[in-house]
Amino acid sequence: MEGIRTFIDSYPTMIYIISFIILAIILYIIRQFLLNRLYPRLKESEHWYLTRKISRWLNGFVLFLLFLALFGNRLSGFSTAIGLAGAGITYALREVIVSFAGWFAILFGDFFSTGDRVLLGGIKGDVIDIGVLRTTLMEMGEWVEGDQYTGRIVRVANSYIFTSPVYNYTANFEFLWDEIHIPIRFSSDVILSRAILLQVADDVLGKNHPKTEAAWANMRRKYRVEETSLKPSVFISFDDNWIELSLRYVVDFRERRIVRDLLFTEILKRFKDEGKKIELASETVEIIHEIPPINQEK
Repeated sequence: MEGIRTFIDSYPTMIYIISFIILAIILYIIRQFLLNRLYPRLKESEHWYLTRKISRWLNGFVLFLLFLALFGNRLSGFSTAIGLAGAGITYALREVIVSFAGWFAILFGDFFSTGDRVLLGGIKGDVIDIGVLRTTLMEMGEWVEGDQYTGRIVRVANSYIFTSPVYNYTANFEFLWDEIHIPIRFSSDVILSRAILLQVADDVLGKNHPKTEAAWANMRRKYRVEETSLKPSVFISFDDNWIELSLRYVVDFRERRIVRDLLFTEILKRFKDEGKKIELASETVEIIHEIPPINQEK
């Protein structure tokens, strides 16, 4: 016992460090044990992600308090040095500090939350994690069309919310306006074509109309937005080549490509059933200059 006391008196800092490491390991084991017990209950809900984040923050906060309790009285001698180095550290870590401030802004500024689809720093994707310094996105776009995942995980600095626009595709209104454009020949029945497009859109999207109405009503309660029609509509335009029908509709952001596929498939089927009444147009080239005859005389 006397030897242990002598060692403690001779190396108090070492004892504090060992104690801190042991306590950190104990806290980690307790955290993992509790998370493993909660996982079966929360794995199918959105609460699991939030539970993991809160447990990580609490674990770090408790470790910070333990560190102050064990080493607080030994840090007083460094206050002057820390004060002198503060300006240099602030300049060197300015990007880190701005990203940290961006994290606070994201948490309390209603920019976006996990699960939202955003365009941040030129990267489009779904937010899967919001860290202290970086936001993690499941990327979409690039070489993949139709708002589908590429499989790449992208981490974007939180500082981008102060330097570039943040496009949120799902905040307060989880629907998007989308359009498809269909060219038909001038000889086609335009009135019938418009009626078919509206009928197909109603068949495919009609079940979502009550949801879109309710979501838009919530938007109007929160923001100053004008009343607008949420039902599918068809607009007609034409040029020298064909008549173009533009079908505009509201779709859930998660189903954009699926809905486009359903619409195009059903429209092609309905047009085919109408035979010669409706014919799709394609770009053609008309030669207006005659080719001079070839002189075969030698």
